[in-house]
Amino acid sequence: MESVTRFITTKLKLTVKQQKSAVARPWERKFLGFSFTNAGIPKRRIAPKAVDRFKERVRELTQRNKGVSLERVAERLTRYLRGWLGYFGKCETPSLLQGLEEWLRRRLRSAIWRQWRLANSPALSIALPNAFFDSLGIPRLTGRR
Repeated sequence: MESVTRFITTKLKLTVKQQKSAVARPWERKFLGFSFTNAGIPKRRIAPKAVDRFKERVRELTQRNKGVSLERVAERLTRYLRGWLGYFGKCETPSLLQGLEEWLRRRLRSAIWRQWRLANSPALSIALPNAFFDSLGIPRLTGRR
């Protein structure tokens, strides 16, 4: 760590923040919201804290007790998702994106449920298919339609 810090500060003229810096294997560290798998060929994945922040932000945007119109929620959510996808969309673990997308759609269905004052019904997925959310312009995390 000492030699790396010396190189960065003297040759590159950069400041090293000791509390954020470390020398370790890539899969042991998180960097700008990403981490890496410990496989034969390492893959870039979204760090767990970044996933938690994503879910927290989506929860804020889709609060079920605010009485905000679905169109307004879709507008704000779309803006957030486009930015998030621009940054994290190229991760190499599509199963995580698939899981987040499923969670997001359930969250949206639940918010609409609350607005409609419906009980828990499997018919809601039929009444509100993914095509409905596509029509609102909400981007898919997996890019599939």
